[in-house]
Amino acid sequence: MDKPKVEYEQIVERGCGIDVHKETLTATIRGIGIKETSRVYNTFTSSLIELRDWLKSEGITHIAMESTGVYWKPLFNILEEDFSIILVNARHIKNVPGHKTDKQDSAWISKLLLSGLLKGSYIPPRNIRELRDLCRYKRKQISDISAEKNRLQKILEDANIKLSSVVSDVFGASGTRIIDAIIEGEQNIDELAELCHWRLTGKLDQIKESLNGKITEHHRFMMWTIKKKIEGLEKIIKEVDERIDRQIGEYTLEIELLQTIPGVSKEGAITIISEIGADMDVFPNEQHLASWAGMSPGNNESAGKKKSGRTTHGDKYLKVILVQCAWAASRTKNTYYRSKFESLVGRRGKKRALIAIGHKILCAAYFILKNKEPFLELGSEYLESRRKQTKVSKCLLELKDLGYEITIKKTA
Repeated sequence: MDKPKVEYEQIVERGCGIDVHKETLTATIRGIGIKETSRVYNTFTSSLIELRDWLKSEGITHIAMESTGVYWKPLFNILEEDFSIILVNARHIKNVPGHKTDKQDSAWISKLLLSGLLKGSYIPPRNIRELRDLCRYKRKQISDISAEKNRLQKILEDANIKLSSVVSDVFGASGTRIIDAIIEGEQNIDELAELCHWRLTGKLDQIKESLNGKITEHHRFMMWTIKKKIEGLEKIIKEVDERIDRQIGEYTLEIELLQTIPGVSKEGAITIISEIGADMDVFPNEQHLASWAGMSPGNNESAGKKKSGRTTHGDKYLKVILVQCAWAASRTKNTYYRSKFESLVGRRGKKRALIAIGHKILCAAYFILKNKEPFLELGSEYLESRRKQTKVSKCLLELKDLGYEITIKKTA
């Protein structure tokens, strides 16, 4: 006996589902007054414009497509001005196994679109997307500089230069002068030691011992090459910073307000804006934002048993900066975040405590950006006073259950 056909209420009158790949895309239109049609286009700009014109001629108002790598971005850039676009996670629109072709995938996407069963991903406006690219690229260059410094440190160790054992920062003022002199060919240990800062004069003998290595021409060449690479990366970062400063001009107020949160620096505020934008109306509430960012516990239950509650993937770039801000907030004085961190770290460990503080910072950022008001500091005593109040209320309730009416008065 055939199963009854399930009909869904049509939410969108005319829509298009697009299955996107690197070189081709398949578009299927469906809706009231039009025949279901599928077409294949290549991903060159002229072909994408042809697709746009066809969809406009058919009266299409909504488009849904998979978030396939970076291949959806050129298509989105061309179509965003003329259509309402839903970008969908491919895991959320799996088709029936054994029935998978590009045409069937696009038809399935269009069917789900018309039925209102698709949940779109958050796509920030163009200026925020550009700021996001700049911030992420800057972070990558900073990471590359750290990698190059580690390589230079390995060269020093290979030459048996133990500078890191006696100097707190090899790439500080003293260390940089010594490395530059070694690259230029200086071999006199006394001359090299004299380049140290005057505060290190008490460790002069140890510094001389640490510089007593065997430096070859190969070591000098490698250090010179790495140093040139670092200087080039620093120049790029400076130019990116200048571009970011021009890009954030319209978000000056939001960045200043975010910096009122303990632990959030200007760099952190800019990164938060670049990842979530400044318009919080796109998120229903602060918990939705935290879930989207991957800063809230996952929900995994089956057969009445709760399984792993680890955080979801979310926005990894946002998670990194929130954890950094949480770490800074945990070291502030007389703040609620520090007292909360100290109360959590003993029971849950540092990692979970930092995620919890990062979650609170993100929720605070949501309301600050939504209401355009500064952060309200509760103080380090707030958590303890809340615990006391909870304990008092519980004791009063127990006494009331025993038949007693108690009037309490707080002692001085």
